Order: sequence, then C-alpha cells, then structure tokens
Amino acid sequence: MTDWMIWFAVACALVILEMATGTFYLLMIAIGVAGGGIVALSGASGTWQCIIAAAIAAIATFALRRSRFGRSENLDASRDPGVNLDIGQTLEVAEWRHAAGTTSTTSTTSTARVMYRGALWDVELAGGGTAVPGVFRIQEIRGNRLIVINNS
Repeated sequence: MTDWMIWFAVACALVILEMATGTFYLLMIAIGVAGGGIVALSGASGTWQCIIAAAIAAIATFALRRSRFGRSENLDASRDPGVNLDIGQTLEVAEWRHAAGTTSTTSTTSTARVMYRGALWDVELAGGGTAVPGVFRIQEIRGNRLIVINNS
C-alpha cells in the first residue's frame, strides 16, 4: 500500500468517527490528513507529508474554533427556554407585596404568590419591571422562585 493510500484511508476513518461524535474537530483533522495524502501524491518525503498534514489540521482547527460552530454558548440554564419550558410563559399577578420600607412600584424587591400550573409559586419582579397587577412573562427561574417581567 502506498503512502497516499494510507493517508486517505486514515482520513476516511476520521470522517467516519466524526459522524459518530458530531464535534467537527475530527473533520478538521481529517482535512489535514487528506492534505498529507495530497502531498504524498506529489512525491514528497514522509517528513514533509507529516508537516503539511499537521499544519493544515492546526489551521483548520483554529479556524473552526474561531467560527460560530466552534464557540460554545454557555447559557445559564435558569434563563434558557431550551432547558426550562416555563421560560417565556405568561402568568397573572393579582397583587404585589413590597419589601418593608419601600413604597415604589418599581422596586426590585416586589414579590407575589401566584397560582401557576396548578401550584402556588413565589414570584419576584425582575429589575426594570413595574409592580402593577396584570400579566407577566417568566424571564428566569431561581430555585422555586419565578422571576417575571411585565408582558409588553
């Protein structure tokens, strides 16, 4: 078996493994290995084949890491509607309680107790919200407390 055949066989094996993992990094390494196979087809020595394969794989991996496909979004699970289906749902607050000593209707310490999904929940007004009775949208969940914002 010639050098170029080995390079392309390894590249195919990496592509198959990539399909099992779905990370795209093995695909970038497979591109580098295929580059080594192309260099082998041109008749270069084994040292140059390895250098070119490593360089192409490193550049491709770096490019993937810089792209939107390589960045992982570290979303807070308490705010991610893909994790918690209550995020974005609406509920009705009939009456707000304010912390002792505050009379402002825009206080961030406004709380309420509401019926939501057949159970009583503690509700807290998010910053920037107005503590008036009405319909609110769930913005975040902290433990057993729903953080809500005015639904507008």
